Amino acid sequence: MGKLVESVPNYSEGRRLDVVDRLAEAVATTAGAHLLDRTSDASHNRSVLTMADCVALAQSFGARIAERFELPVYLYAEAARQADRIKLADVRRGQFEGLKREIATRGRGPDFGPSRMHPRAGAVAVGARPFLIAYNINLESADLDFARRIARRVRESGGGLPKVQASGFMIEERACSQVSMNLLDFGTTPIWRVWQEVRAIAREDGVELRESELIGLAPLAALLAVADHADAPADAPVEERLAAAAAFLKLRDFSPLQALELRLAAAQAGPGGGVPRPAG
Repeated sequence: MGKLVESVPNYSEGRRLDVVDRLAEAVATTAGAHLLDRTSDASHNRSVLTMADCVALAQSFGARIAERFELPVYLYAEAARQADRIKLADVRRGQFEGLKREIATRGRGPDFGPSRMHPRAGAVAVGARPFLIAYNINLESADLDFARRIARRVRESGGGLPKVQASGFMIEERACSQVSMNLLDFGTTPIWRVWQEVRAIAREDGVELRESELIGLAPLAALLAVADHADAPADAPVEERLAAAAAFLKLRDFSPLQALELRLAAAQAGPGGGVPRPAG
């Protein structure tokens, strides 16, 4: 088997599903590629398509799309060429309007492409990093400010958990507020620890956690670490261990195929492949 690369494109579009359909089709019909997951979030107005990455590919890909589409491209994380571009939040500082004003100024120019915003596509950030887990926790509260306060306490930049980014959102369709997080290194801060920390902070104000959700996929090891913490038998079938992890985290609409390795194996097996067992 050749080397596998996972790519996770994020598009600033989560409401016009016809647009997302065309994006997904382009991936699904590319020879040698598997579209492992597709998630659209109207509240956050974004869509995520899932496959791991490396610095060389990120840099070469950034150069290619800059040339082909005349897009300004910024490299971040492990692919960053400037120390102040390691964090994606620093690259995105000011969002579209702020970057539009600053893109031609010293220090804010792109790594590839023109020093001007594309009239329709804006700018693109391309990075290489360890597997990012998009993980949200819904609160038994409709108080947006409360979710934001929890997010400030739990994220690394606020003195909270290492390798955790967090923001507070209101999820109108569920009538609750949400702590939305990116877990940048589940080996440093596992999912179960994030759940327990948010629960402890919320309970200080008498608020319980309603449920949590994975956006896209997570490595099998990350989910099995939750199962271990929940004291699921180590010799139990993988489906049972994943179910124990899901119950511990109150994961909404969880499927074993949200484990990256199982989803990939099922995609390679084709229709009717079922949930494969991991090797070893």
